[in-house]
Amino acid sequence: MGSSPWSPLSADLLQRDGPYLRLLCVNIFVRDQDRSLRFYVDQLGFGVVVDDSYESVGRWIAVAPPDGNTVLALVRPKRNSEEYKLIGRCAVLVTEDVMAKFDQWQKRGVRFHHPPQTTLWGGIFTQFDDPDGNSFSLVSGHAFVREIEAQRRAATEKLEAERRTAQELDIAKQVQSRLFPQTLPQLKTLEYAGVCIQAREVGGDYYDFLNLGQTRLGLVIGDTSGKGIGAALLMANLQAHLRGQSAMALDRPQTFLRSVNQLFYENTTDSAYATLVFAEYDDETGRLRYANCGHLTPLLLREDNTLERLDPTATVLGLFREWDCSIEERQLLPGDILTLYTDGITESFNDVDEEFGERRLVEALLCNRDRSAQELLAAIVEEVHKFSPREQRDDITVIVAKARPSPRES
Repeated sequence: MGSSPWSPLSADLLQRDGPYLRLLCVNIFVRDQDRSLRFYVDQLGFGVVVDDSYESVGRWIAVAPPDGNTVLALVRPKRNSEEYKLIGRCAVLVTEDVMAKFDQWQKRGVRFHHPPQTTLWGGIFTQFDDPDGNSFSLVSGHAFVREIEAQRRAATEKLEAERRTAQELDIAKQVQSRLFPQTLPQLKTLEYAGVCIQAREVGGDYYDFLNLGQTRLGLVIGDTSGKGIGAALLMANLQAHLRGQSAMALDRPQTFLRSVNQLFYENTTDSAYATLVFAEYDDETGRLRYANCGHLTPLLLREDNTLERLDPTATVLGLFREWDCSIEERQLLPGDILTLYTDGITESFNDVDEEFGERRLVEALLCNRDRSAQELLAAIVEEVHKFSPREQRDDITVIVAKARPSPRES
């Protein structure tokens, strides 16, 4: 039996407590950097990480083993310095197969002190020196070595999984951004704008502008249950049904919404649902027909600053197979402002846990009512962010539509 300087580590020391931590770089002090570089690259198969000169430290060479997890800096200290005395110190290299490395490196001219030996604790090790007498132990099989290797692999796999997840979320964000309106049909008597600012990479809020033909525009805002990827998938499902069935919305809005509910119910889980407001605007007459399916009450701020609320006319979509709604109607006059929004607006909290609420939303509308729809939209979002400067908790989605005189009237 051979002896070894290594003894088992306690399980307590091997358990991770807190963030992942690993050794990045170790200084190996050498007399001749070129000779050492050839040894580590040609004989040990390391790769060169950096080989450059710096004014403060001179030439700095760093190499890394094939897995690239730890860097060895080949440092040439000045003679008679304290660091020069460190040439010839010991280090440990870990491998999964000492015998394979021993055979490979011996063929490349590495001189080992002895063939691989078994330790008292079941590990395998051997030793060799670099050209400057720095001594390395090459070990494997030891319980703590296996644990270190397992942790290294787990950490690598976790980083790779996080990278893939981030990449997939970025792709999902790009895809979802294309689900929002890309063009706005031009109307003579209505100026409108919408925005969705997501709290995460993707979310469940939805708004849309549907060109229904015959000078009709569909304004849609919704909020699906859940958060993150799950809510985003529901949002995409809902958007597909709304656009796919929108041909019947012009003449049969109730049938249109019943069909959307049926499809949403059949293609989602039992607990999935969405709140929704669908409003159809006639650019010729200024008539607004709408259904509010369990959503927050849209606000209609009249030209004389009186406020009307578009209360729910049906329950949420997707929870019930048997579902129906009623259609209500309003007349929009020049100067009237219609605002549709999700709870990311009214349920934004400040530092003392006060909600932004409907009252502050109305105040923002009153203070900025003379601005364009796009400017009014930006002013609302700015007020919410000023009120709640902390990290955004929920998606912020809002539509603003301002009635204006027809060209004939102006």
